[in-house]
Amino acid sequence: MSTKFSDIRRVTTHQLHAMKEAGEKISMLTAYDYSMAKIIDAAGIDVILVGDSASNVMAGNETTLPITLDHMIYHATSVVKAAERALIVVDIPFGSYQGSSTAALKSAIRIMKESGAHSVKMEGGLEIKDSVERVLSAGVPVMGHLGLTPQSIYKFGTYSVRAREEAEANKLIEDAVALEAMGCFAIVIEKVPAELTRQVAEKLAIPIIGIGAGPYADGQVLVVHDMLGINKEFNPRFLRRYADLHTSITQAVQGYVTDVKSGSFPDKKESY
Repeated sequence: MSTKFSDIRRVTTHQLHAMKEAGEKISMLTAYDYSMAKIIDAAGIDVILVGDSASNVMAGNETTLPITLDHMIYHATSVVKAAERALIVVDIPFGSYQGSSTAALKSAIRIMKESGAHSVKMEGGLEIKDSVERVLSAGVPVMGHLGLTPQSIYKFGTYSVRAREEAEANKLIEDAVALEAMGCFAIVIEKVPAELTRQVAEKLAIPIIGIGAGPYADGQVLVVHDMLGINKEFNPRFLRRYADLHTSITQAVQGYVTDVKSGSFPDKKESY
């Protein structure tokens, strides 16, 4: 838990800026349901992202593209009920903001009104300028997302590291500066070289949250199912597993099955 900001009753976008200024790293994890959100919030996480990665880890889809706005609002509502301290950020899903600032505004307002979340996240830079500005004009805080943007995976054709070449790196810096100028309160940068992350974090006043982007970001985010070892198939270089819940849960279920089959569960103490 944060040493300086551990007594914050509710993390806000303003406090994230203060954490960057103080040199204190920002911790961020995904959550999609009440029970998990309650645990990680109580453990001291600063930001909870209700990510469209729910499409992968909760629904079993290959990409984030199939998840709908209704799905995201459902997950966000569950998380908001559980979290007492963390700032809640919700991904606006694919197709709910690209190409139409009116659609972006409607999507953001639905998320905020129906779930009670505190902010939204949108993928892209200057190409979604109109949508970002329209959402911000309604008073909805926006977190940006640059680098590897999973909603554009079919354009990239690969999940490999982005912005290795000078032209793409310069474009990322330009987009980051533009997102800050538009009014975004923070930016996620995914799967880019560490040195590029350092340049962006030093150039911008707003927090940069990295995932697979090295140690120089102002904070880090991971998918909770990955870092807890629930998902065993996903093994990127940037992932550090803090538990092996896949094994623990498997063993627990196997023990339960054995006890039920043998008749040892329930015993007299577990019966009325």
